[in-house]
Amino acid sequence: MNTPRYPDLTADCSSCAALCCVVFAFDRSESFGIDKAAGEVCPNLDSCGRCGIFNDRSELGFSGCIAYDCHGAGQRVTQEVFHGTSWRDNPGLTTRMGEALSVLRQIHEKLLLLTAAETLPLDHGERQTLSELQLHLAPDESWTEERLKKFPLADTSRQVSLFLTGLRRHFTAQD
Repeated sequence: MNTPRYPDLTADCSSCAALCCVVFAFDRSESFGIDKAAGEVCPNLDSCGRCGIFNDRSELGFSGCIAYDCHGAGQRVTQEVFHGTSWRDNPGLTTRMGEALSVLRQIHEKLLLLTAAETLPLDHGERQTLSELQLHLAPDESWTEERLKKFPLADTSRQVSLFLTGLRRHFTAQD
């Protein structure tokens, strides 16, 4: 059985509007060198939308930035959902783009988990369920702000979790 085509789950910062540098809050810690409120532009972001300390993030206390991965959700929110318009063009979009990123990133995380499940020796029923979950998370239609708002994330997350938990037998030692 063929599985659905996935969106690219690799981050492409050059196609994003630096959403992770704006929409998320972080506290000064071993992972972040400063406190930053959600919706506040990171002071390390330059006027071109690039990280001004990119090569020195670790040394300057920003290992959290290195560890973060949107799994391709940032560029999809910027390019697909908001059609290339960003909070830089319209600061009123910051919250809306952040909400869309939050949902789409979780969708992409579920798709990554299901990709890993594809490698298991699944039976026909498991392959069918896998395919249905993938189609639900990666529909043929483009994501829109409205579709992301209405997406049943909690229910879908439960379904993915139950499915993956049911695959436990593939990891249990067979006698």
